[in-house]
Amino acid sequence: MKLTIIGGGGFRVPQVLAAVVDPDALVRIDEVALHDVDARRLAVVAGVVRQLVGSLARPPRVTVTADLDEALRGAQFVFAAVRVGGTASRVLDERTALGLGVLGQETIGPGGQAYALRTVPVMVALARRIAVVAPDAWVINFTNPAGMVTEAMRGVLGDRVVGICDTPIGLMRRAARSIARLDGAGAGAGAGAGAARYAPTAGQFDYVGLNHLGWLRSVRVDGVDRLPDLLADDAALAGIEEARLMGADWVRALGALPNEYLYYYYFTREATQRISTSATTRGQFLADQQAAFYADAAAEGADPLAVWHRYHHEREATYMAESRPEGEGGARHEEDVEGGYHRVALDLMAALTTGRPATMILNVRNGDLVPQLPADAVVEVGCAVDDDGVHPWPVAPVEGHMAGLMAQTKAAEQLTIAAALDGSAELAWKAFAVHPLVDSVAVGRSLLDGYRQAFPELGRALV
Repeated sequence: MKLTIIGGGGFRVPQVLAAVVDPDALVRIDEVALHDVDARRLAVVAGVVRQLVGSLARPPRVTVTADLDEALRGAQFVFAAVRVGGTASRVLDERTALGLGVLGQETIGPGGQAYALRTVPVMVALARRIAVVAPDAWVINFTNPAGMVTEAMRGVLGDRVVGICDTPIGLMRRAARSIARLDGAGAGAGAGAGAARYAPTAGQFDYVGLNHLGWLRSVRVDGVDRLPDLLADDAALAGIEEARLMGADWVRALGALPNEYLYYYYFTREATQRISTSATTRGQFLADQQAAFYADAAAEGADPLAVWHRYHHEREATYMAESRPEGEGGARHEEDVEGGYHRVALDLMAALTTGRPATMILNVRNGDLVPQLPADAVVEVGCAVDDDGVHPWPVAPVEGHMAGLMAQTKAAEQLTIAAALDGSAELAWKAFAVHPLVDSVAVGRSLLDGYRQAFPELGRALV
């Protein structure tokens, strides 16, 4: 089986490869093709990957190429992990918004919209090439902003493209772990006798939202919803990163556990103030960190894999540190440090190829799941996956502020996609202005002007 990674010079690529080439993995990868437009980054990551697979008894063949068709040809799976403009562009996405007093974040609000305006045309062009060269491949999209990018690629690839994110299933697993502790099953619940009672299974939990905007609204164990018990227990909530971030009182008021990115919507003023006064934005931190990694890993006599492990742990441990309330120490709890993209991708691949069912939270077509949203909108919901494909299960009705926030955000997302594909400055202005994190039409206009100035190629594309 051939796996192609578009964006093969990306920092997180070794994390994904470590999972899919594990001897115990349910899928067998015979060839990994790494493609990237940045030859220097690609060479460094290829070195890490070759070192990583070199100790295997049956290592996959690793090919490195700048030729897109060569990379795609014969692929059964394509991972799309692209960052248009690199981390330097992420810094501009953040700083342009912050300069206007608006939240600056990679995937949330105007920062995410600006990123999408540059990224959607590139990813749709990629989708068209996949449709020609590897029409039977499954495309697993990691590229942010994942919801918008997946929705745009669906216009070409339909159900063959699925968006993934590790935050929803991470939330689900933390909730299951905390419920197990409530029942006295201990911190190790999930790996011993009776563990299946707490493992997320199809239809036994209700999660609904958009990418980086969703809520876990029920968790059923033995047919009983245990989320109310979890929300009522201070000690249990202490094991939930999202409750630590937003406060136990607020998650109780919601009656649900929010995706951690909802912090930016619920605590917009505090998040904007903290990010604005931080020594660096997250984008600046990553730009500096990744520059150091690529330099250190390429240095004479370096151990590239050891260098990557060091920088990777630092990256995961400081996730959302610039936004975390004081008292959290700027670091995640150790049990939450290890990112989960690789596990999500592996579970998805295994279910699609082996028929062994998996329960996942994925970015898929809405259809009639959330009636307040267009049928072609991409939503993030619980799904059962097998060799027949991805099967979302029905969600409970979405009402009140959850429905309103989803609808307004999705409207801004769809305007952003249309602006990117049509090259329309007017649609881009409207997209910025109607986003729930932008409080003025005039600010929406200023955001458009600011991003067109920051990115001359965007200024030329939007007319």
